[in-house]
Amino acid sequence: MRFKKLDLNLLVALDALLTEKNVTRAGERVFLSQSTMSNALSRLRQYFDDDLLVQVGGRMELTPRAELLHEAVRDVLVRIDTTVAARPAFDPTESEREFTLFVSDYSMEVLIPGMLALAHQRGSRVRFNFKQQVGQPHRSLERGEADLLIIPSNFCSPDHPLDPLFDDRFVCVVWQDSPLAQGTLTMERYLQARHVAMVPADGGLPVFDTWLANDHGLSREIGITTYNFSAMLHLVVGTDLIATSHARLAHLLRGTLPIALLPVPLSMKKLQQSMQWHKYRSRDPGLIWLRDLLREAAAGMGPCPGEPGSPLTPIR
Repeated sequence: MRFKKLDLNLLVALDALLTEKNVTRAGERVFLSQSTMSNALSRLRQYFDDDLLVQVGGRMELTPRAELLHEAVRDVLVRIDTTVAARPAFDPTESEREFTLFVSDYSMEVLIPGMLALAHQRGSRVRFNFKQQVGQPHRSLERGEADLLIIPSNFCSPDHPLDPLFDDRFVCVVWQDSPLAQGTLTMERYLQARHVAMVPADGGLPVFDTWLANDHGLSREIGITTYNFSAMLHLVVGTDLIATSHARLAHLLRGTLPIALLPVPLSMKKLQQSMQWHKYRSRDPGLIWLRDLLREAAAGMGPCPGEPGSPLTPIR
């Protein structure tokens, strides 16, 4: 089929080429040989009168025209896929569909086990593929790489629908035998301590430190960085380090770790965790079922522990 003299079959090849920036990998992505994909690239270059992919050093890079085409082509293909693949009904006890969710290790600890338990209780046969969060996660929705994101609301894209799931707050976590566990954790003691921080996958400044600087004009001394939230709580054990952690995660792990939980000595915003999906998939019956399941799992978590009025004390 052609549209304005363009063979529409080439759009799939174009999407693969612009995503992989490599002819061989693009062919593997869409199950075409290298020679067939090379031929497709030649035809695309001729149609658009542009190189699309150019050699820069040891790798291929997109031309400015290709950069403009990339998101537009992906958007078209996602829209076609969601329209053609849509089913009028969804039965989780019969379906073996796989859902891909981008989830932090924090949400994997506090939310996902409850969701999986509910799915099991109801005889669900669906499969789940959990992937690590990445920078600009909404791009994963737009490229069709994720069915659902579970992320803080302030990181959600304004271009796609979202639904809040649960709230959380922050607490300080120290080893129960650390001097920091004795007495009141003042602002002075907090800022003088060495901290454990989780660094995002893209290598940027830890989210908490960005907030600390922007809202309070403060900075802290980071002694250790790690790649997930749960590890922070393990790494304070046996040290004088301090971790500023999600309260739900800290309360979950305090039964297995010799840690003390203390109030953060400054005013803190609440964290709201939400789920987000592609705007073209709002009527997908399978995703509607999954979103309902996550809402129920989140409701089953109950209120955030240590809400204001319930002071935290060292746990020994």
